[in-house]
Amino acid sequence: MAKKTGLGRGLDSLLGNSVGGKVAPSRATTNATANIDKIKLDDIETNPYQPRKEFDEESLSELAESIRQQGVITPITVRMTENGNYQLIAGERRLRAAKIAQLTEIPAYIRVATDQQMMEMALVENIQRENLNAMEIALSYSNLIEECGITQEQLSERVGKNRSTITNYLRLLKLPAEVQIALNTNQISMAHARSMISIDDVDKQLLLLREIVNKDLSVRQTENMAKSLLAETADKAAIKKSDKKELPELHETSKKELKNYIQSEVEIKRSRKGKGSLTIYFNSDSDFQRIVKIIQNK
Repeated sequence: MAKKTGLGRGLDSLLGNSVGGKVAPSRATTNATANIDKIKLDDIETNPYQPRKEFDEESLSELAESIRQQGVITPITVRMTENGNYQLIAGERRLRAAKIAQLTEIPAYIRVATDQQMMEMALVENIQRENLNAMEIALSYSNLIEECGITQEQLSERVGKNRSTITNYLRLLKLPAEVQIALNTNQISMAHARSMISIDDVDKQLLLLREIVNKDLSVRQTENMAKSLLAETADKAAIKKSDKKELPELHETSKKELKNYIQSEVEIKRSRKGKGSLTIYFNSDSDFQRIVKIIQNK
């Protein structure tokens, strides 16, 4: 995700303009003049929809030192809460670093935003500024769909991603927990994980995971191994199917005649040695009694 273009809609396009000063949410409008205010760090609540769960301590320390020297260059973005405080929309790294730098105030855009916009902003801001890992993005997409009640197509429009991209991320959530953990901790890449999705067998997915980690397989090597595992599964299925012999003509003919005679489904299983079973299906107690009478010629 080295390129920063086309990663999602900008913050302004989703939230509109800032609200200057401490204005109650019901009175603020998105047409207000964009102003930057300094607000107390103690008055800011964290964003409950923040997709990033882990923050690199070394990176935060470096940012804190930069803030000590030059201050906060890019304001954070907040919204008003009902109790008159502020809730962070975007800029948690800057907020955390400002606390490390022992600032008491921080410059901020004060905006009007719904919960849905909060979720969208947290996702887009992180993608644009500090890359989320694949699992964090997948969980964020899933949360947006579930919490906001939107479709993948609508999500695609909101975050500026192709529908296929959204689908590929969401499919990661169907992988075993061990694979998701490896992806979340950067032991494997998303390309490695996508190679596993086509494999239905969990044991084989975990086998492939161990091979990737232990042997440091490339994506191409992983794809080739996945194809081999799929081919192996297909071969076993074909062998199993070939082992299922068709009934001899006599049994097949008798099956059809019996089915027509008693007007019910019939199944015949026969081994190669000639042993087998005859199953007659019925739909109810009365249907059972009807079949029995037919067999007994009553």
